[in-house]
Amino acid sequence: MDDVWLVVPLYNEAEVIGDVVSAALETFPNVVCVDDGSRDHSADRAEAAGATVVRHPGNLGQGAALQTGFEYALRDPLMRYVVTFDADGQHQTSDVEVMVARLREGDVDVVFGSRFLDDRSEATALKRLVLRLAVAWTNLTTNTRLTDAHNGLRVLSRPVVERLDITQNRMAHASEIVAQIGSMRIDGRPVRYAEEPVHILYTDYSKAKGQSLWNAVNILAELIWR
Repeated sequence: MDDVWLVVPLYNEAEVIGDVVSAALETFPNVVCVDDGSRDHSADRAEAAGATVVRHPGNLGQGAALQTGFEYALRDPLMRYVVTFDADGQHQTSDVEVMVARLREGDVDVVFGSRFLDDRSEATALKRLVLRLAVAWTNLTTNTRLTDAHNGLRVLSRPVVERLDITQNRMAHASEIVAQIGSMRIDGRPVRYAEEPVHILYTDYSKAKGQSLWNAVNILAELIWR
């Protein structure tokens, strides 16, 4: 996995980021956390756990943090794949291993995680409804067909990372990534993508931070506004 970089946007996750980084490093030796102006000790704890930490001077948003992480990973000439990975413990490294293996087969350029391809992710019925509405809107307005367009777990090949330019700093960045991939061409051909089922773990911690239904509502609202 030396050719894989995990890019982790980080904002006020001091309670869990040490465990997230430690678990990730058991499989993936390259982890960069982009501290997006945290007001707690998130950056220090990520660094103590073994991650590389890049700091934003203020809170710019998750989209900006991902773009910074992409630019950092691209500095490694051996990097072939970038994984976008959440800091709050919702993503599983076992899913990432499957997604990277799928990309290594060489017939796709991007693998999106989907929580709707199996029943492991225990989202509420209302959250599922809002997310499916967001997916329907994204599929309607981009040149893609996905089942879960706003899942933060993705694996991107280097040529895709080189071409991405995220300008939507807040929640709408996920739709922007999908839209850019949908219109992107590599060596004269459209980007090839696939989905893999993933387990999004909705913990008491993530729910307490509001990363449940309201995130889905915010995504849908920003999509329509955009």
